[in-house]
Amino acid sequence: MTGSAGDERRPPGPPSALLTAAAVDALRVTGGRAGGVYLRSSTPGVLRLAVVAGLPGPLFRPWWRVHVDRPFPVADVHRTGVPVVLANATEAMRRYPQFAAGLPFQFGALNVPVVAEGEAFGVMTALRAAVSDGAELLAERERLAEAANALAAALLRLAAGGTNTTWDDEPLSVRPPVAGPPPGRVGRFSWDPVSDTVVADDQARALFGLPPGALPRTLDALTRTVDPADAHRLPAILRRTAEGRPPSVPIEVRTSEGGLRLLELWPAADGAGGPVTGVLLDPGPGALADGAADLLPEGVFCLDRLGLVVYANPRAAHLLGVERNRLEGRPLWDAVPWLNQPACEEHLRGALLSPDPGHFHVRRPADAPGPFEGNWLSMAVYPGPDLLTCTAVPSNRVPYDTPPGPDETEVPPRDAATTGPLYRPILLAIALTEAVTARQVSAVVMQELLPAFGGRRLAIYLLQERHLFLAWESGFPKGFLKSFEGVGLDARLPGVETLTTGRPLFFDSMDQLAAAYPGIELDAAVGARAFLPLIASGRPVGSCILGFDGPRSFSSEERTVLTALAGLIAHAMDKARRYDTEAALARGLQQALLPRRLSQHARVETAGRYLPGTAGMDVGGDWYDVVEAGNGLALVIGDVQGHGVQAAATMGQLRSAVRAFALGDHPPEEVMGGTNHLLIDLDPGQFASCCYVRLDPATGRARAARAGHLPPLLRHPDGRTEVVELPGGVVLGVDARAHYPVTELTLEPGAILALYTDGLVERPGQDIDDGIAAVRAALAEAGSVPGRPLADVADLLTVTARQAADRPDDIALLLATRAEAAGIPDGDRAGPVP
Repeated sequence: MTGSAGDERRPPGPPSALLTAAAVDALRVTGGRAGGVYLRSSTPGVLRLAVVAGLPGPLFRPWWRVHVDRPFPVADVHRTGVPVVLANATEAMRRYPQFAAGLPFQFGALNVPVVAEGEAFGVMTALRAAVSDGAELLAERERLAEAANALAAALLRLAAGGTNTTWDDEPLSVRPPVAGPPPGRVGRFSWDPVSDTVVADDQARALFGLPPGALPRTLDALTRTVDPADAHRLPAILRRTAEGRPPSVPIEVRTSEGGLRLLELWPAADGAGGPVTGVLLDPGPGALADGAADLLPEGVFCLDRLGLVVYANPRAAHLLGVERNRLEGRPLWDAVPWLNQPACEEHLRGALLSPDPGHFHVRRPADAPGPFEGNWLSMAVYPGPDLLTCTAVPSNRVPYDTPPGPDETEVPPRDAATTGPLYRPILLAIALTEAVTARQVSAVVMQELLPAFGGRRLAIYLLQERHLFLAWESGFPKGFLKSFEGVGLDARLPGVETLTTGRPLFFDSMDQLAAAYPGIELDAAVGARAFLPLIASGRPVGSCILGFDGPRSFSSEERTVLTALAGLIAHAMDKARRYDTEAALARGLQQALLPRRLSQHARVETAGRYLPGTAGMDVGGDWYDVVEAGNGLALVIGDVQGHGVQAAATMGQLRSAVRAFALGDHPPEEVMGGTNHLLIDLDPGQFASCCYVRLDPATGRARAARAGHLPPLLRHPDGRTEVVELPGGVVLGVDARAHYPVTELTLEPGAILALYTDGLVERPGQDIDDGIAAVRAALAEAGSVPGRPLADVADLLTVTARQAADRPDDIALLLATRAEAAGIPDGDRAGPVP
């Protein structure tokens, strides 16, 4: 845990009032415990949490930043545009194991896209109580989608006006509406910066310590009601709020009489210098429970849903070693820094997200202020709709025992392991199982391992022919690592010796590193370094270097965990290297099976394009071909079901079969029927779609047959573009008795016929008809320039796919156009012929 989010400087972005209202809306329409909005950041491919209601932002720091290619719900929603509803922890673990491992609590989640007019701004999310079936959440999903659409429309208007709609700051933390009676006296006031007018209700005047009837009519008068130590910052905070930059969490102020108050501020809806609304809260113990808990012998304190301590009894202050007046009204992790421990964080998150209470032990550090230095406390956290109630007792004493004397010591609890490791290896392990290439493994290490230990630099070297070569680097000065490229295993360098000895090396500072390796080249940083050997099943794979900005020591627990994680990384990297090698072989096989050049004819121009998917080694079975068929040409495109080497091999057999039938100038129905029987006889356990067009270049007449394939597109010379609806048969390899009807059409000079596979038009969450319509429109536009080469048209039709980082399927495209020839009459009008 860290301190509260700062509010001094925030880059221009959407108005805070708009985002906070959206987060509260997410809670209101779903009845959830927490709601928030992720927005695009200025870093491509990264979403950032812009606002969260009902949860303390610092406690959920690992989820502030999400890569859109990671297997997380909000990433999938943003990437595909499809809502993701998780009814409970079981469904979350089944669909998103990495996400569920990080938040292993019993809650449900609804995530919907924030999209307007095709522009994806981000994702709106709500967390609620778990249910048994996602069907129970359909109505809430629809209401959340309506709220997301309203936010998207507002962001679209802002973008049209030139306002930046990305988010790069820490998230705003918003207190949700209180379900029950307010935990203390509440007063409201407003300040208009234009007229410098303050309006306050009776309760606010009382909380400011003013007598009945007294009014702080101006900002200067309002400032005089608070303690002089706070008076200098209150006007600045109010002015920033008027500009649309309110504090992300409630701030503490004290009255001139010393009373503690919490102040929460909101700007005007447009965030453009309008009136500021403020709520003043008295978190005093009398308002919470009439001081009853003050008499309990066990420590009791309460947190609101933003993590602020709104009540603490004297015993809690005594055990936590913090004066009571410095405990109340402050975030727990600010007031008691030594509670920034994984076990405490984990159980607080669980209490905020699920109805289950948490019980755990924490150890007070030896240098913590107050009594009982170095002893263990037994803690419990009990969740409620608005408050978390926490208890603390010495771990080896019953709750109503008397306090120990100053010289007494306590025995650590037997279940001290419940404090938990500094980093749970399961998170990295699950992420590594989903990484298939060396680059993906390196990216996972950077995204999951470095933040867990506060690292800033990463370098991964892989062993090849007894030399180490850099596979990945991040955070090091540009060009610094070049001098270490290709070093041999006889070099006296920590990155080499950690591999040759099999021992991890830890240096608390650069001075230690320089003393151990005199003359070693160092970068400008002065921080600590960890060198980890990557050894998989006894085989050396490489070495991993972690760098930190400042000096730090490595505890025995950290060293153990890092060493264990290095083993996981080594196995994943070893598997990825083999995968990369096999993928290169598979790609080579597939490329060898595709035509190197297309058959040509003086009157027909053709162009083909093939784009492999980006899912690693899973090559597809897409193919295209142009074959001489008698005095004409055969245009062929097909797609074998599935991926992998088997799909590529089956594709090669089918391509050879279709090519053989075409060279014999068999009619299209015989080509389809013969290929169908061949695939059934081969029995590879796969089926294929295919479209076969036999074209007469002289007349433009064509005869086409289709086996479960997508219909061709035809652009007429006058610019009209249509989907050629060919009646067809079932896919190849399913029914030996299948019949493939033939349709006749004519290709006019200047017309363009487009055959394609589903990878070009199919996208997750999008109707395939919409994809076909998009390619149809692109074909109409690309063919509108007279004399444009057909190869350029093919490039224009595939430009979006080529630029996409994520292509789940292969893409094949074949275009054909027919040229005018003197003395040869044109064919009939292009289009289906009965």
